[in-house]
Amino acid sequence: MNAKPVIHVVDDDEAMRDSLAWLLDGERYAVHTYASGEDFLARQPAGTGQAGPVMPACVILDIRMPGISGVEVHEQLTRRGAATPVIFVTGHGDVPMAVEAIKRGAFDFIEKPFSETKLMAIIERALEEDARKAGASSTQSGIAQRLAKLSPREKEVLDLVIAGKMNKTIADAMNISIKTVEAHRAKVMDKMGARSLAELVQLVMQAKA
Repeated sequence: MNAKPVIHVVDDDEAMRDSLAWLLDGERYAVHTYASGEDFLARQPAGTGQAGPVMPACVILDIRMPGISGVEVHEQLTRRGAATPVIFVTGHGDVPMAVEAIKRGAFDFIEKPFSETKLMAIIERALEEDARKAGASSTQSGIAQRLAKLSPREKEVLDLVIAGKMNKTIADAMNISIKTVEAHRAKVMDKMGARSLAELVQLVMQAKA
């Protein structure tokens, strides 16, 4: 069976947890429920905010709970480096608090009572955002691995090429022949998987993003 996007539901209200689990289980999601912020945090690997296979995920988090509040849970996830989108569930009086949480990196919030259609739309956007971030992270990781395979000399040539220096200028700066510069450039292009100078520049910029 194919892995499903993961929805974490964190709410001290059992009826709300069951209702959301029933709704989301009827869709194409894997749903995990938690009765408290402490329980949720204890079951998340540090730095990920998600256990198991790396699938798009999001957290539906009640903003007010006994013990650790939803806001505190979000702050702890941020400190751990977890990038999983957080959707706050709020009451009318909690909207200003939710807006502040958005400013601190939460994905969105939804006010009780809410429609299933509106919640599902927010969840879909959150999962798309999580997948986009994961793809970008994977791309950056792959480029970093390619950069790590370059020799110190090749890295030096790469830096000068990216700076827009011509082969003769690079040769003079490094006190090597133009043919040696050309050889290094060819190896850099090959190791980086770049088909043109423009593509090489784009790869390096992505790695630094």
